[in-house]
Amino acid sequence: MERATRGVALVGLSLLLLVGTLAVGAATAPDRGIGGDGSEGATLVGSQGGGPGWHEKGSVYLVEDGSIAWREGSADSYFDVTMLPDGTVMAGFMHSGYESGCGPYDAPCTKTGFRIIDPDAEGGPSVVSEYAFPVRTAKNSETHDVERLDSGEYLLSDMEHERIFTVRNETVTWQWNASSFYDAPPDVTKRDWLHINDVDAVNQTHYLVSVRNANQILLIERGAGVVEVINEDRGGDDSSCLGNGQLSDFDGDGDVRCGNPELLDHQHNPQWLGDGAVLVADSDNDRVVELHREDGRWEPAWTLERAGGIDVHWPRDADRLDNGNTLVTDTLNKRVFEVTPNGTVVWSTGTPSDSPIPYEAERLPEGERAGAQQYGTADGESGAGTATEAATSTGTATDSGRIPGLSLALVGVRAVAPWIPFWFGEAHLALSFVAIVGVAAGSVDWYRQRG
Repeated sequence: MERATRGVALVGLSLLLLVGTLAVGAATAPDRGIGGDGSEGATLVGSQGGGPGWHEKGSVYLVEDGSIAWREGSADSYFDVTMLPDGTVMAGFMHSGYESGCGPYDAPCTKTGFRIIDPDAEGGPSVVSEYAFPVRTAKNSETHDVERLDSGEYLLSDMEHERIFTVRNETVTWQWNASSFYDAPPDVTKRDWLHINDVDAVNQTHYLVSVRNANQILLIERGAGVVEVINEDRGGDDSSCLGNGQLSDFDGDGDVRCGNPELLDHQHNPQWLGDGAVLVADSDNDRVVELHREDGRWEPAWTLERAGGIDVHWPRDADRLDNGNTLVTDTLNKRVFEVTPNGTVVWSTGTPSDSPIPYEAERLPEGERAGAQQYGTADGESGAGTATEAATSTGTATDSGRIPGLSLALVGVRAVAPWIPFWFGEAHLALSFVAIVGVAAGSVDWYRQRG
């Protein structure tokens, strides 16, 4: 066979493989949009964005009766969202392009903090106020969470300075710096060191803090510091907390504070269910887990790894609702869903195509709160153990095609191209790569023969 003919044939077969891979994937993909029975309330969603790196096209929107009732999208990224008693919405955000107030950084600069959004403003939802401070970069320096306290202060997580702090009238009234507990680099603003991504008020004096890169959740008492560590470092391999600018043995004592990645691995948005129980989006373990304290150690009491025929993929929020179900933000599957204790999906929605990367969701009017029903307890439902999908779960039960070694590559591809369909998994990536290589090789053969 002449080289040109061979090249054309290789290109044709490779394109057929690529088209077939995508066509079969789309045809067999489970349905993310599962309608409920009408009893579920409206759901508020904070979307990190839809541009490259998920740092563009952020939005806050309300899903009601199966559609988006309103939407505000003036920030590069939005994160935690909370509806306040007066009907306005408080949201952590990041946005670039500020020409003033840049502090030590050159304009235009990036700022982060929180915004108050009025969904009923004349002319449509709009930002009515903002608290923001400048940060070094638009990536890994954001405020992912904000809470309004009974004192009138606002409680924020701060990844730029690796701290939590309270502010009133734009004045910092209190702060806790992670360098008082963890081994800190010389300048915490130059390294995504701990990636503190969540803070919740348990009560007026105690705050629950997610330290993502340490695989740990801290309970901090205002004025006293750390009073409890969930997933305490008990020795063993620290590799999940090291590398890529994470923790390091800065003080040379031969150790870092790193929790067991089999229990928690780069988690998000823990919810305090009550003394001795937390619900966590265990992101890098691709699951939601409820942990209970037993004889001084924290152990899984309930896990969710699959829902609606789809394996959970890098979830970043899970809330226990008043009805006893769990609301999950399934980030890389680009969906938000509600499940019963046994894993049956009773409501689910896909995210908008132009802002598809959800960060956090909140069911209205209840919102996320400290203290909620626990699974596997005397007064709870019999949901202890691993949730299994009931026969009534909607969607085709297909395996996601996870291939070890390709998961990280797939996350990178999704960061560059957020519009890639949720069902595009490791197997699709591998076959697409083979097809693209085939097209390239066939094109080279054809070109050389023509030359």
